[in-house]
Amino acid sequence: MDVRVHGKSFQVSTELRQMADDKVQRSGRIFDDGAVADVEFEHRPNPRLTDERYRVEITTHTAGHTVRVEAVAADERSALDLAVDKFERQLRRLKERLVQRSRRPQNKRLNDLPVSSDEEETQGPRIVRNKRFAMRPMMPEEAALQMEMLGHDFFFFMNAESGDCCVLYHRRDGQLGLIEPE
Repeated sequence: MDVRVHGKSFQVSTELRQMADDKVQRSGRIFDDGAVADVEFEHRPNPRLTDERYRVEITTHTAGHTVRVEAVAADERSALDLAVDKFERQLRRLKERLVQRSRRPQNKRLNDLPVSSDEEETQGPRIVRNKRFAMRPMMPEEAALQMEMLGHDFFFFMNAESGDCCVLYHRRDGQLGLIEPE
């Protein structure tokens, strides 16, 4: 695994850079596919955040999935250790899911819905960013895992059971909600 280490408002020392490289490469052996991992250190000098002064974010795209974790701590080494632990846990869960999914033949359907790109100009808020991604059918449980790995509050996916486009989201009570078309 190729590891890129950089700092945001923080100069990363060579010792810390080497430590991050070693730990992330050790975790990356789960998917030995030559992926690139991006490790970002951030120092937040806010005096109210004494226990959260350093933030570490690790992002990689492996096995067709994006895995993103972040951790905060009082010092950069502790934040790195927490982030690497989360990263390794996410990679193991992803690998287990992929192995389980490959053993169930009923989940192997191709995405056969046509994609339309009708863009109309409207008054009011402007669209400032456009994201495109390959949508493949997945079970709601797999969508929940993908949403958790990305660290997002919602996830748009195609339901493998019904073939409909659905939205999975975090509810205020800590549970997950699923929006399906009628």
